[in-house]
Amino acid sequence: MVEELAQADEAVAACVDDAAWALTEDELVAALDAAHRLEQRLAAVTLALVREIDGRGTARAQGASSTAVWLRERLRLTVPAARRLVDLAAALDTGNPGVRAALANGDITVDQARVIADTVATVHTTAGAQAADKAVGVLTDWSGQFDPTLLRKLGTRILDHVAPDIADAAAHAALEAEARRASRDRHLTLSTLSDGRLRLTGVLDSETAGLLRAAIDPLTAPNGPDDPRTPGQRRHDALADLCRLTLRTTDLPEHGGDPAQIVVTTSFDALARQLDAGTLDTGFHLTAETVRRLACDATILPAVLGGTGQVLDVGRQRRLITGPLRRALVLRDRGCAFPGCDRPPRWCDAHHIHHWADGGTTTLTNAVLLCGHHHRHLHHNDWTVRLAGDGHPEFIPPAWLDPNQIPRRNHYHHRT
Repeated sequence: MVEELAQADEAVAACVDDAAWALTEDELVAALDAAHRLEQRLAAVTLALVREIDGRGTARAQGASSTAVWLRERLRLTVPAARRLVDLAAALDTGNPGVRAALANGDITVDQARVIADTVATVHTTAGAQAADKAVGVLTDWSGQFDPTLLRKLGTRILDHVAPDIADAAAHAALEAEARRASRDRHLTLSTLSDGRLRLTGVLDSETAGLLRAAIDPLTAPNGPDDPRTPGQRRHDALADLCRLTLRTTDLPEHGGDPAQIVVTTSFDALARQLDAGTLDTGFHLTAETVRRLACDATILPAVLGGTGQVLDVGRQRRLITGPLRRALVLRDRGCAFPGCDRPPRWCDAHHIHHWADGGTTTLTNAVLLCGHHHRHLHHNDWTVRLAGDGHPEFIPPAWLDPNQIPRRNHYHHRT
């Protein structure tokens, strides 16, 4: 397979430099159809490979918490996109083989395959294998006319075509299946932009959507006829107000033994100048004006840094890494330090590099932030961790994974 894929890669590469402008209109459309068909057939190959990797446990063997996280690192995907890839690979492998064949033949797209797989699974559960086979044929035919959104709507009444005698009874089951899919597909993605801003994307289920609207709508009204903000800007500011109100309550869970709070870091020189530009514990930079505004209505938790960024004082030694010491650890690691992990500090445990029970000290130089999965992984596998010369953690992979055992670092929290 590897040799055949390499040959296909060479063939596609040869087309990249071809001049599309030289084609006639008929040739241009035919080339587009051919490229699109090839894309779907390659997707079928990719899904088969993903399914095999997932089945073998390759991702966990290499230290990832799941195949989706491993794919995110390997293929540079978002986690939601990688998770959908794993789910579709499983559905095509265990579901009706006709769906996989239709995708492999280029008769349907990946998005249509996802809709058909979901619909056929419901039909199989409700009406049996024979009706499911008929549903594949009907939906595949419809795919030549309808996009995935309309195809899913039509699929809710597919039993009218393949099993009319039980269609009414099954309609309720189809609605319940759709509700389960909505619950499965719910997600919220926070993507850090290059300038420190955050892009929010996601899909909320109906209940959560109602909660958000009930909470945010009263805060989105214009401040008067002269309010210059756009509706989108008003929703942004309303979300900020919700976060401020929530942080003022005492109902949030603690983060490493401390109440939920915003930590702003500034250098000693800037502190002596009565606050200048600062940095959040997430790594985002704030202007001097923002720092001063936050200081008016916040408990200031100073983490005084030396000229090269070392934390100078984090408190007395103890077994548990909490309080000032944990805040210093968050400032240094910014999240799970294991290579390829993007989990934030609030999901992380503080791990003693040299175990406390074996005489290890509770100090910043003997600690590293790890999410629950990688904390367990480090304790039960052959990976080792140490602090490099610059004071940041690096991980040594086992020899079976990397015979040269070249140290690896996390580049999601530290991109330089």
